[in-house]
Amino acid sequence: MNECYYDKRMDFFYNRTKTDTADEWTGPQLIGVLCFGTFFCLFIFISNSLVIAAVVKNKRFHFPFYYLLANLAAADFFAGIAYVFLMFNTGPVSKTLTVNRWFLRQGLLDTSLTASLVNLLVIAVERHMSIMRMKIHSNLTKKRVTFLIISIWAIAIFMGAVPTLGWNCLCDITVCSSLAPIYSRSYLVFWSVLNLVVFFIMVVVYIRIYMYVQRKTNVLSSHTSGSISRRRTPVKLMKTVMTVLGAFVVCWTPGLVVLLLDGLNCTDCGIQNVKRWFLLLALLNSVMNPIIYSYKDDEMWATMKRMICCSSEDKSQERRSSRIPSTVLCRSTDISGNYIEDGIIQGTICGKGDLGDKGNS
Repeated sequence: MNECYYDKRMDFFYNRTKTDTADEWTGPQLIGVLCFGTFFCLFIFISNSLVIAAVVKNKRFHFPFYYLLANLAAADFFAGIAYVFLMFNTGPVSKTLTVNRWFLRQGLLDTSLTASLVNLLVIAVERHMSIMRMKIHSNLTKKRVTFLIISIWAIAIFMGAVPTLGWNCLCDITVCSSLAPIYSRSYLVFWSVLNLVVFFIMVVVYIRIYMYVQRKTNVLSSHTSGSISRRRTPVKLMKTVMTVLGAFVVCWTPGLVVLLLDGLNCTDCGIQNVKRWFLLLALLNSVMNPIIYSYKDDEMWATMKRMICCSSEDKSQERRSSRIPSTVLCRSTDISGNYIEDGIIQGTICGKGDLGDKGNS
């Protein structure tokens, strides 16, 4: 029967896996990483708090997409908390941690990253449902959106707790990984492959959305005078898709590949030298999400600016916005605030009666 090591401190596992890089986080390098991390964590807290507050305050955002966007901001806010906890429990401190504290440190990271990833997937599906039906917003009710949000966090918490619940190497240290000394290598393979599969699904969803809108643009352009639409809509949508996918690829894929290589026990891949920098890339993803999904939306940005400046706009400006021509009001916001506009929207989306729902908000 294998011996279990629940009472050991992390130095036992770090020394056994020959993970000596923890001691290198000292002096200027550690200070630089802490300053870098602190700055971006503060930005994560402030920017995502503004996104949540804007969705709550502005009744025009009381739709499924924006509820999910607010939940994404909450997931990124939680990620900031996880990174703060990590910063105070990394470097030389790592070897002094108990097993339970180390599980808590990694569990917070896994939970936050899973919540962000699953939320991005749900947003992609919601946008797919809306655009395929040529509507501004999906038909999801508040109850269904609430159920989705609860499910996202349930999945995230469960995934963060899986190693603690038993999928670890405390009772079989021969299968311990190098990057996560008390995680089983098989769990790292499962974790990285699962996330890469979800990433692939998101790519497929976004490509399908783009191809559908481009095909619809070509069909409808001959029946409308929307020459601007013919030139700008496919380009703007492509920029949106490339921004979303590019940010995700850059911030997530390197770390997932490193975890996969560690799970496959690649001893000659030099993963110890790059692991912390890829973790910082994951941090940047939580920094970029508020920019990509919120700040490009003019009304979202205007709402946040009003909150920052602690002043409200004149009521006359709201009256002017209520008289915006239908070609502007009919703009369909995609996941990063770009629009499918002009003749295409006026001839299709407005004809579905969805504008009336938006106007009633």
